[in-house]
Amino acid sequence: MTLPFKKLLVANRGEIACRVLRTAERLGVPTVAVFSDADVALPHVALADEAIRLGPGPVKESYLSVPALLAALRDTGADAVHPGYGLLSENAEFAEAITAAGAVFVGPSPDAMRLVGDKIRARKSASRVGLEPPPGSDGPVDPNDAERLRAEAERIGFPVLVKAAGGGGGIGMQIARDATELERAAKTCSERSRAAFLDARVYLERYLERPRHIELQVLRDAHGSAVILGERECSVQRRYQKVIEESPSPAAFLTGSAGDAKRAELAARALRLVADVGYTGAGTIELVADAQGNCYFLEVNARIQVEHPVTELVWGVDLVEQQLRIAAGERLPDGLAAAPQGHAVEARLYAENPAAGFVPQPGKLVRFRLPEGMPGVRLDAGYVEGNEITPYYDPLIAKIIGYGATRAEAIQRLDGALGALEIELTGTRGSRETNRAFLRSVLASAEFRAGEYDTSLAERLAKANKSA
Repeated sequence: MTLPFKKLLVANRGEIACRVLRTAERLGVPTVAVFSDADVALPHVALADEAIRLGPGPVKESYLSVPALLAALRDTGADAVHPGYGLLSENAEFAEAITAAGAVFVGPSPDAMRLVGDKIRARKSASRVGLEPPPGSDGPVDPNDAERLRAEAERIGFPVLVKAAGGGGGIGMQIARDATELERAAKTCSERSRAAFLDARVYLERYLERPRHIELQVLRDAHGSAVILGERECSVQRRYQKVIEESPSPAAFLTGSAGDAKRAELAARALRLVADVGYTGAGTIELVADAQGNCYFLEVNARIQVEHPVTELVWGVDLVEQQLRIAAGERLPDGLAAAPQGHAVEARLYAENPAAGFVPQPGKLVRFRLPEGMPGVRLDAGYVEGNEITPYYDPLIAKIIGYGATRAEAIQRLDGALGALEIELTGTRGSRETNRAFLRSVLASAEFRAGEYDTSLAERLAKANKSA
């Protein structure tokens, strides 16, 4: 079915902008890219039918400038906006501004976004449908109220996580293992949350030692039909940010007939949650699992995820296409959630130095080539050879995904692609680092190969590699 949009503006940059633009082109929808002065040479600018400058390099003066984006919408006559992930993708006020301008926002409604975006309210919504969060505070806690902080933490039980109420992604999150660390952790989290989300509220949650991070991919249309497209394992993380993801999860509690029953139970509760909050579009229900396989609710991400390609490969679904069709008022097609096939593993290639605490490494990509024709390999890149990776944005260069009939084959293909990748990054003082070798060390580790890993794996390996 032909989509009714006259023109789609993609309010993002890099690899996700390229990803959305390619699907829109395949569907015959004219497109508009936006860019900052720092990104004028990036491939997403050339991929679109039109491109509009937003402003200088700093993100607040370009991709986070709602007035600049609204001007681009007006000047190009676009009647739909896809926000990608990050940036303004979960900003209810931005979604409202787009709607007020007479265009369609490709995502959930502002009301649903607010319900799931407020992490405290989302915890309560999840509890109502049986997706229990880890024990935590019932509401926000004043980061300057040392007595209340200590009382709440003692009730919950140390160690605790201090978390931002107004946004996710691990931004601002701090661990406090005792009362001495708690007050400092609360203030740090509050300050970072204020800067990232303009919301200084924080809450406390019990910290689970060495958990697994599992997430469910949901699609729900405006007519009430919804599907869960399996789960992704996202436990390979550094600084609470994912670097390797896979689908399906290899966790022991999700294997065999008992695992199938567990999946069905989690999916049923996740579907009740999105129905309860009136959610439409693509979204992710994030869970954390303890060593016994007990799964707890973390949050809802009201957007497409960075790691969505592993789901697309296993389920044979273009998630961006489904986002656009849902936004156009279409129903989810019958048979969308057919049986999954095979296994997929994704690695995020960053300009960063794992041996120095994963510090970003801005520089010029003087060489960046992946051999063509590698079976079962997908490359989603935000840069091409010759582009500059600037210090203004997240240093994600590309995502490389391996797909195979089995998990072992998917890992082998991904590792082969990482090995065959030709990449050279240079800065003003010479060669700069990427995390390619580190990614391969994770894939080669016994814990990862066995599927018996948790969120501590990446940082433990980084420390081991540094001392070796």
